[in-house]
Amino acid sequence: MLASAAMALDLSLTEEQKGLIQTARDFTKKEIIPVAGKYDESGEFPREIFKNAWETGLMNCEIPEAYGGLGLGCHDHCLIQEEVAFGCAGFNTSLAANALGSMPVLIAGTEAQKQKYLGRLTEEYIFAAYCCSEPDAGSDVAGISTKVEKKGDKYVLNGQKRWITNGGVASWYTVLATFDRGMKHKGIAMFIVDADLPGVKVGRKEDKMGHRASNTCDVLFEDVELPLDALLGTENSGFKIAMQTFDRSRPWIAASACGVIRRSLEESRAYALERKTFGVPIANHQAIQFMIAEMAIAYEASSLLCHKAAWSVDQGDLNAIVSSFAKAYSSDKAMECSTNAVQIFGGYGYTKEYPVEKLMRDAKLLQIYEGTSQIQRMVIAKHVLS
Repeated sequence: MLASAAMALDLSLTEEQKGLIQTARDFTKKEIIPVAGKYDESGEFPREIFKNAWETGLMNCEIPEAYGGLGLGCHDHCLIQEEVAFGCAGFNTSLAANALGSMPVLIAGTEAQKQKYLGRLTEEYIFAAYCCSEPDAGSDVAGISTKVEKKGDKYVLNGQKRWITNGGVASWYTVLATFDRGMKHKGIAMFIVDADLPGVKVGRKEDKMGHRASNTCDVLFEDVELPLDALLGTENSGFKIAMQTFDRSRPWIAASACGVIRRSLEESRAYALERKTFGVPIANHQAIQFMIAEMAIAYEASSLLCHKAAWSVDQGDLNAIVSSFAKAYSSDKAMECSTNAVQIFGGYGYTKEYPVEKLMRDAKLLQIYEGTSQIQRMVIAKHVLS
């Protein structure tokens, strides 16, 4: 038993995975880091850079080869995301949002739906978006109010979605809607909605604290008519599909957090060795050493949790607890480490001359989207106490 367990636990990376990391690292160094500050300042959507990422294979990488994708696993994808988030978490959010938007199709789509919509993402440089959150329903997915009615041979969709990443640039959406809000999760369905359908409108673009290179908008549906084959799964399986999607995507948030933590560590280390106070580099001061040591510990622990969660997904075990562990811990540590990076830089850290203030702003969203840190703890506590 012990031998079998030891053989099952292998933390080494394959040559292919090392190649993925190097490709993403080189892309980030060349394409993202030099311009991350510019796009953070302007809030502009970096279309050309994302096109280069699409051509390089850094988008849609979990789409199976049968539909033109690379067929990478969750673990492979997380390795890529950490490298991209090291350069800019906002860039990574937009790239990952394509995977998020397409994941319900991958999970519950028919063969025809997969061929059409997953195939479009690999054949064309386009974006997808996942429409779950609403003005009055974020973490409470069962409380959504976007309404769908079945009328003869079509569905009619009405409602408003908020905080939709890629919402203003997507060619198609996966959308959660309810037949009857009183039924809570039992009345929820998931649909594929083309962005060019009559009645689909893009609302206001959010002016965000961080992740400013990502496009975040309201998406509105006004009497949008959908064919029956727009339904994903069954009319009462939308909530289940959404939860399975989050189980698949939460390791990605942990991977992004790992990128932020590692960048915080590397920037702090370099600055501490260079900056002098009282005649010596601040790296000589134990107070600074302890903060840097905590960052190193946080990176190792977050990375291991992320890899365990991603490995579980690749084994077919969509374990919400492992994903919740990874998401809650790593996002909190990203916030802590980036805040400490600003502290190590002192006054310089509070200015845009150095990248650590951006790391701090970007880290905050990791504690909020796809289930807040508090929601993760509720899920974990329920599991522990059950």
